Amino acid sequence: MYSRWMRNGFIWLLVVVAAIAIGFAFFSGGDSKQEVPFGQVVQDIQGGLVETLEVDGRDINAIYFQHINGQPLEKKSKVAENTDIATFLRDSGISLSGASPGRLNAVNLEFKDSGGLGPWLGLLLNLFPFLLFGAFLLLIMRQAQGSNSQAMSFGKSRARLFTGAKVTVTFMDVAGADEAKEELVEVVEFLKYPEKFAALGARIPKGVLLVGPPGTGKTLLSRAVAGEAGVPFFSISGSEFVEMFVGVGASRVRDLFEQAKKNAPCIVFVDEIDAVGRQRGAGLGGSHDEREQTLNQILVEMDGFDTGTNVIVVAATNRPDILDPALLRPGRFDRKVVLDSPDVKGREAILGVHLKGKPISDDVEPATLAKSTPGFSGADLANLVNEAAILAARRNRKTIAMEEFEEAVDRVIAGPERKSRVMSQHEKQLTAYHEGGHTVIAHFLDKHDPPHKVTIVSRGMAGGYTRFLPDEETHYRTRDMFKDQLCTALGGHAAEELIYGEASTGPSNDLEQVTRIARSMVTRWGMSERLGPRTFGRSDDLVFLGREISETRNYSEKIAEEIDDEVRRIIEEAQARARDILRDKRDVLEKLATVLLDVETLEGEELTRLLESDPNDPWPPPDLEKKDEPPAESLDEEPADTPTFQPTPKPGLAWEGGAQATTDGGGGK
Repeated sequence: MYSRWMRNGFIWLLVVVAAIAIGFAFFSGGDSKQEVPFGQVVQDIQGGLVETLEVDGRDINAIYFQHINGQPLEKKSKVAENTDIATFLRDSGISLSGASPGRLNAVNLEFKDSGGLGPWLGLLLNLFPFLLFGAFLLLIMRQAQGSNSQAMSFGKSRARLFTGAKVTVTFMDVAGADEAKEELVEVVEFLKYPEKFAALGARIPKGVLLVGPPGTGKTLLSRAVAGEAGVPFFSISGSEFVEMFVGVGASRVRDLFEQAKKNAPCIVFVDEIDAVGRQRGAGLGGSHDEREQTLNQILVEMDGFDTGTNVIVVAATNRPDILDPALLRPGRFDRKVVLDSPDVKGREAILGVHLKGKPISDDVEPATLAKSTPGFSGADLANLVNEAAILAARRNRKTIAMEEFEEAVDRVIAGPERKSRVMSQHEKQLTAYHEGGHTVIAHFLDKHDPPHKVTIVSRGMAGGYTRFLPDEETHYRTRDMFKDQLCTALGGHAAEELIYGEASTGPSNDLEQVTRIARSMVTRWGMSERLGPRTFGRSDDLVFLGREISETRNYSEKIAEEIDDEVRRIIEEAQARARDILRDKRDVLEKLATVLLDVETLEGEELTRLLESDPNDPWPPPDLEKKDEPPAESLDEEPADTPTFQPTPKPGLAWEGGAQATTDGGGGK
């Protein structure tokens, strides 16, 4: 900050000085002294008008006794070269000392020695404003190019070189991606022990492409490779190749690989390679594309005529579908390492990495947290642990307990609690029955994940919240599983109709999820008995217009009507089934809603025992009464005047795979 202030202050100082100098150069009135012939000066001396005569080479400055505005009158003149001024004046009868007002033929003669710098100094003063203005323009150009770049250095690579002397991340810090780590460990061995593979005739791979959704650890793996390789590691982003000037991208690619060849064996890491690696010829119009020129240079450098270099290119992207096929062929990116969202074991291992060095309570169970977070990426889990630590610090605790982790899971999925939201008693009751409908139906269905937590406290954009805990990780889903999912999703709508005779706007998100799943069952997954195992519709792939910008209908209007009828039939069957279950279990629903109105939140074993208890038995049981007592300190109260940011719930987490959660309780919208 200080250096930037100094630099900006210097620029403004230059601006002010240049403006003043230019003003003096162009707008000054020039020399005010009157220039007269030297003979006139001699006559004035003889008349007793001149006090002093200053001689500077050929230049004569005559100072008169007469004053104007308090200043002595001065006139300038010139004499011929090689003229001896003193001799000339004596020959004219002029005394060279003792001048006084009215005294004739007398003057004070003074000689000035300029050392020969007079003409040069004048020339320099005349040129100074232009030199200063040129320096100012040069400084502005350098600022526009970047503070660390030199003139005409656009084509130089911006890659950062890591020599491995300071290792910050190793493979020990990477968890949940064992297969990807194994592939990259092999690449490091190629560089460290090439003779081991050369003995078997194996050649070093040219490139490794890391593919996966955001947050799965692609950049983290590359940092681990840099820490483990022990060879020079160049890191650059795909967007750093392309500038506003034509040809800069290709020039930077050439410079990057030239530096890499000088430091071979080495690794070049290109993050977000899709910025320059998009399919060629897919743009609109026929003009030349700077990105295509950059991509062509990358293709040549990776597998051109010069093939004897030990340079491995590691690239990362989350959009492999838009990359150019020439970039993906063997010989360029020989290996494609897929990093998907971790499974339950991977999530547990990732949590173990992030829990290291933190004060964790004994009741924290990483295995339970891993089951509670299906679909979470490595970045989501890191954020989860950080949120739990922040909550524990807010509550002035010395350790992070399981309670903070459970709350952090809810915050990441649906947003923070909004206890300050004002709700009428009727809205609270409506929310309790709505969330109770989801919970009761999920508990009594065989192929649905059991409910783990239900609350009527507003969270994020939801009026209530229900979360489910899967017994095991599932990667494939059947028709019966989707039917149970649809039935549970419609549980809130059916509960409102059963209790109040009509539904509110609360189930709006449920209905969106139900419609999407039912239509996908018919058009994508072939789960309709009437239409059979086939798909309907085809998405148009437009690379530069957002890919699936439109869907082409490859079926007739008659089939479209049948699809709509089948979707409606599936939803109506799920709705009828939800109504039947709630009518049969209405006493359980009434008990659950009554308890929720009292305690607001139920979870874990306590929730399961309530759902399996006799509806006529009092609640809570004697062994749970102590647990239900309010804690000595308020665990999640925030100051009423402290604004809280409320993130939008993640789409798709509610009903797609694993821990399903309704994010739109009664009165939520």
